[in-house]
Amino acid sequence: MKKNIPFKKMHGSGNDFILVDNRQHLVPRDEASRVAVRFCKRHFGIGADGLILVEDSDIADFRWQFFNADGSRADMCGNGGRCAARFAVLLGICKPELKFETGAGIIEASVKNSTVKLQLTPPKDLKAGMQITVHDRQRRVDFINTGVPHAVLFPADLEAEPVFETGRIIRHHKHFSPEGTNVNFVKVNGPSSILIRTYERGVEDETFACGTGAVASALISGLKGLVEPPVEVTTWGGEKLKVYFRKEEAPDFKKVYLEGKAILVYSGFTEEI
Repeated sequence: MKKNIPFKKMHGSGNDFILVDNRQHLVPRDEASRVAVRFCKRHFGIGADGLILVEDSDIADFRWQFFNADGSRADMCGNGGRCAARFAVLLGICKPELKFETGAGIIEASVKNSTVKLQLTPPKDLKAGMQITVHDRQRRVDFINTGVPHAVLFPADLEAEPVFETGRIIRHHKHFSPEGTNVNFVKVNGPSSILIRTYERGVEDETFACGTGAVASALISGLKGLVEPPVEVTTWGGEKLKVYFRKEEAPDFKKVYLEGKAILVYSGFTEEI
């Protein structure tokens, strides 16, 4: 079966996505995972870190289905959420102040030109100071769920850290089974500034940026007393995100925001699904 499916390619800090207005069910529910793998495969498809399907919702302006490049579902993605919010505004689905439905709950967003400020659901499952073995070496790992699970480490040398190898081991470590975790490596640059590298579950590789990872890294850095909010997070792709939270709410953060640009790369049509 072939259809002319309109899509937009967008990115948030180099974390790129294919977005489809699926309110008319152009991508059938039982085909969505396969379509994500086909569309996201670089060199053979459009190429992206994930597929976002925007659909009707009874309780918000819209709902999304989010699929990683390997076809697996994710409840939340900060950079993807910012792109979805701007996508919906560009298509006239909703106004710039909006809410959308995710597997992690209702997400609020504010869109101003290409800048999107996204309120995440309250973080949970904080576990500080875990000791796990990686390559016969003990590594100190902190953990928090910012819509999806994230491990956070502070290596002595961020540039030299083998992010792919270490990230893959921690992602599948028994401490985080059966779902696994994303893995963030952090360097503190200043009193309100950090640099991060992220190994993303589902993409199964290091990515240029991860929104929920930026939030997790900023929160853990704040909890350790290393930074003060708002925290400027420089991604490995070189772009800057801003994470807002109230330190006095720690560790039960209630209002956490991620702000950054959501860039439209191009629009197109794809035939075969």
